[in-house]
Amino acid sequence: MYDYKIYIYGDYCVKIKKIRNNKNFLTQRSPTEVLIIGFAVLIFFGAFLLTLPISSRSGEWTSFINAFFTATSSVCVTGLVVVDTGTYWSVFGQIAIICLVEVGGVGFMSFATMFFVMAGKRITIKDRILIQSSVNMDSLSGIVKFAKYIFFSSFIIQGIGAVLLAIVFIPEFGLLTGIGYSVFHSVASFCNAGFDIMGNYSSLTRYVDNYLVNFVICALIIIGGLGFAVTSDLFYVRKFKKMSMHSKLVLTITGILLVIGFVFFFIFEFNNPKTMGNLSWHGKFLASLFQAITPRTAGFNTVDTAGLTIPSIFLTMLLMFVGASPGSTGGGIKTTTMGIIVLTVASVLQGKKDVVAFKRTILGPLIRRAISIFVIAAGLVIFMIFVLLCTEPGVAFESVVFEVLSAFGTVGLTMGLTPHLSVGGKIAISLTMFIGRLGPLTIAYAIARSEKHLRENVGNFTLPEGNVMIG
Repeated sequence: MYDYKIYIYGDYCVKIKKIRNNKNFLTQRSPTEVLIIGFAVLIFFGAFLLTLPISSRSGEWTSFINAFFTATSSVCVTGLVVVDTGTYWSVFGQIAIICLVEVGGVGFMSFATMFFVMAGKRITIKDRILIQSSVNMDSLSGIVKFAKYIFFSSFIIQGIGAVLLAIVFIPEFGLLTGIGYSVFHSVASFCNAGFDIMGNYSSLTRYVDNYLVNFVICALIIIGGLGFAVTSDLFYVRKFKKMSMHSKLVLTITGILLVIGFVFFFIFEFNNPKTMGNLSWHGKFLASLFQAITPRTAGFNTVDTAGLTIPSIFLTMLLMFVGASPGSTGGGIKTTTMGIIVLTVASVLQGKKDVVAFKRTILGPLIRRAISIFVIAAGLVIFMIFVLLCTEPGVAFESVVFEVLSAFGTVGLTMGLTPHLSVGGKIAISLTMFIGRLGPLTIAYAIARSEKHLRENVGNFTLPEGNVMIG
């Protein structure tokens, strides 16, 4: 590829010099576009691996649509499956799935950064901007150090989780299988992906009243869902008062949602014979706690999701829509988005000029971004519900809504619809998982003109104000 430089001498003499243009396709893309392309390439590579006979337990080729759906669910750390992970896939296939989950959850840019560092490659400004976009940070300062923290802390936390789970799994499944089960479920839990290899779509229902399994899985889900910036504050700063405003808001909203979820699930399911009705008091406690945590984009279940009462199903839908926190391994509109919207509404009702949280003013651009994310996400969910109602005729409405919200929040819970999806339904849910993982606003930014381009076209002037009646 070549560009041309023109030199003008006097009035008539023109010299054109042919120069080589070293820019390739990726260098001309914005960071968000590179991330989208990277995730897409990873999904198609994973789909290719999963179609191979070596990936299935039967030794047969897997249809591309099923492999593509599974790869998308893995990379987008969701956990929705059209075939049973524990019985359909071979050991190779299960390893491929959990590797895709790891890269999709921790972030392929974190892996790439560590590879560059170990190879002695210089991290350029372009690389740093890409890392910044992948981990959802506001500043380039210390971004490489932060990527290293993500990489090492993730493996340490997952390692600790695997060791604790091995206490239960090794006596039950034997040494090698027990270690494999421990590592698989520790990675899936931390990455907030609801994949399990227990077999027959049973998830963790056999451990509904096991203290160790419940607390380890719940802890991994919460840590992975808080976001790496928050866990860094918890590790280095420790005192709540000294933490960043972001960490304070995330921890507060997360705590409120967990308490609300626990209390209402305990009330709604206490006497439900299909879920918690036949459990002991400590079993009801553990089941309520787990059910409050898992819709935060994790996707495991210790009780039958299809057996939940209608109020519990609706509450689960709300929790799935909110999802985890920014810069985490989860999806959804994020806790901070919900927090800012609630604070904005509260300030309007109280007649306050500014939106304030923890003695800090939330700036207008942040409020506009939160509202934009909410509207885009709601629009996407509504559209995908309509699509699924067309592709899956005869399916109960609540099952369709639940499936779409689970895909958007990259949760992985289902009321039994996923294995029975049509080809059109699988494509629609795959697209929903992809957008839910990357974030609706990231997708919108990638396909829209940049703010800089808009400023250049509009210029530095303000149009006359107009008035619109609201309410």
